[in-house]
Amino acid sequence: MFCKIFLLALSFGAISAQTYVLPIESELNVSLRIQHQPGNNTHLSYAILRDSVVIHQSDLYQYFGPVTGVTQTSLGYLFQGDSSTLQFSVNHDSNNFVIISIDRRSTASYYMRDCVQLKSNEMSWYGGPEQKYQYWPIEKLTFDDYSYVTKEADSCALAERYWLNSRGLFVYVEKEAPLFLTQTANSSMCLITKKELPYYTHDRSVFTFNYKIGIAADARQAHMKAVEHFLNKPADYPDERMTTYPIWSTWAKYRRDIDETVVLNYADLINSNGFKNSQMDIDDMWETCYGSLTFNTTKFPNIRRATDALKEKGFRITLWVHPFINKNCDPFYTEALEKGYLVLDHNGNPDVKWWNAGSTFAGHIDFTKVEAAEWYAGRLRRLRTDSGIDTYKFDAGETSWAPMDPVLNATDDAKPNALTIAFVDTVVPFGKIIEVRTAFRQQHIPVFVRMLDKDSKWDWNNGLPTVVTTLLQFNMVGYPFVLPDMIGGNGYEDNPIVRTTNKELYIRWIQANVFMPAMQFSFVPWDFDQQTITLSQKYTALHAEYADKIIERFKLAVETGAPVNPPVWWISPNDRTAQTIFDQFLLGDDILVAPVLEEAQTARNIYLPEGEWIDQNTGQTHQGPVWLNDYPAPLDVLPYFIRSGSQRLYAVGSFVALCILLINLIRTHFI
Repeated sequence: MFCKIFLLALSFGAISAQTYVLPIESELNVSLRIQHQPGNNTHLSYAILRDSVVIHQSDLYQYFGPVTGVTQTSLGYLFQGDSSTLQFSVNHDSNNFVIISIDRRSTASYYMRDCVQLKSNEMSWYGGPEQKYQYWPIEKLTFDDYSYVTKEADSCALAERYWLNSRGLFVYVEKEAPLFLTQTANSSMCLITKKELPYYTHDRSVFTFNYKIGIAADARQAHMKAVEHFLNKPADYPDERMTTYPIWSTWAKYRRDIDETVVLNYADLINSNGFKNSQMDIDDMWETCYGSLTFNTTKFPNIRRATDALKEKGFRITLWVHPFINKNCDPFYTEALEKGYLVLDHNGNPDVKWWNAGSTFAGHIDFTKVEAAEWYAGRLRRLRTDSGIDTYKFDAGETSWAPMDPVLNATDDAKPNALTIAFVDTVVPFGKIIEVRTAFRQQHIPVFVRMLDKDSKWDWNNGLPTVVTTLLQFNMVGYPFVLPDMIGGNGYEDNPIVRTTNKELYIRWIQANVFMPAMQFSFVPWDFDQQTITLSQKYTALHAEYADKIIERFKLAVETGAPVNPPVWWISPNDRTAQTIFDQFLLGDDILVAPVLEEAQTARNIYLPEGEWIDQNTGQTHQGPVWLNDYPAPLDVLPYFIRSGSQRLYAVGSFVALCILLINLIRTHFI
């Protein structure tokens, strides 16, 4: 069945409405209606409907000045004033997918706005920025004139300009727009462009705000079309050993009090307590000074001896590095400054502050300059060769660490996010066992992207529940290779995680990580008790058991761009209940995980979408959609279910329960 998208518009400055009809060959039965108040040269609104039901609604603000007319183009209609234009076009037209392009340009006004109605009771939205309060779905979030760039504030290390709604529609804003976000929870989300810092503000005579709206049959199909047309797919996938066995970091447990003895003892304790590893990360305070990329010989008198010893103990070694050079770190700072390798502001000032700058300032390497990026990368290559480490953990990289109003070697419209892009492009060649924590329009990178530091808390202020929602957010903006932050969090609250009263938080954190792409420890199970050691062994072994499923999903992400850990609605995209679930997630299409994320809870409610699901703790079969209310989940139980027909099912009925019980008993008492 063929349909048309109707553009119902009022001519700017006209007294009566005029209607513009744009023929479309799609079978989606959608329509788009634009409305303009007569005599108003700044506001108009539009709505997109499917089967007469609104799936997207927005109010636009843009100053046109005296209107000169409406012109029909080959793809749509152009509304044109003396100083401003707005064009609606259909860029893609097939039976199952439509792309509408909204292109806005102004030479007189430096403010344009598009306020989307969230309508939380009728539909949900996904995507948007990484946040400390990572509510899900994202209509629960609040923003006030929020600059939409990668930045340290609010953990906004990923700021992809992509939003998807549960009715099968997405919005994709082009990277050149100087975008700000104002959002009222459960009401409206305003996408605003204006000539203000942190964007480039000098000599900008033309101002654009362009975005695409994609429409498909449902949210899953819409997202896969967004991957195909805009988000892109990973070029490869991360290291399989890094996926299978835990990373062990020195950071949360030892902070900056590390040396050769500490690192080697840490390795011995990991091995003697029966844990495997993918690698050890030597974190902060190994350098002579920040930015020297030179080992402190007081702490590490013979780094080659130390790395050889670690490798004999079965460890690969990664080293924490960053893009800063502190002012007191000479001759390295002076060399970088004199050679023009540091980011400067428009007054020629290189000074920046970061968490290890102390009472002085630092400089930030200007990765947008090819020679500066190569200088940094060359020093890292030499350090790797000389020290015997394997590669690096790359920290920071967000635009907010550069001087305000930076001078970058990039087009004006690309600033400041060009710095993040250049940083990530510089470090990705260091191999598949690296990690980064930021990126911008770089869904193609084949390495782990780490969640920014989580706090050792139960609450929504960057605590345990946000590990699950951040996992979903990363996947739904196109980054499927998610490295969860350290199990138990970073302990910034005076290291509360190491107190025995927080054993529960630690164990629940481990359980939440089992079916995520990787596990990362720093706080250690043996700082608690034997039960914690036993359960940690059990769940790291369970993660390793399913590593082949995770890697299988990695390969599918490379092939198709599909998420590794999608939300529950992914396998039932029109299930309104599934669209609102925030404390469960999937591994692939067949494994559903429902970890306990609340303190002192030994039961929880679990939603199973359509399909036949086999409980991997009891062997019981459930036919979805169904709620399992008060599902028993004492401290040693992680609720998870496998959809019938999956290759990972052991058997059916009571035989499944018996096998699982025997496996768990063996793990608990003998591993």
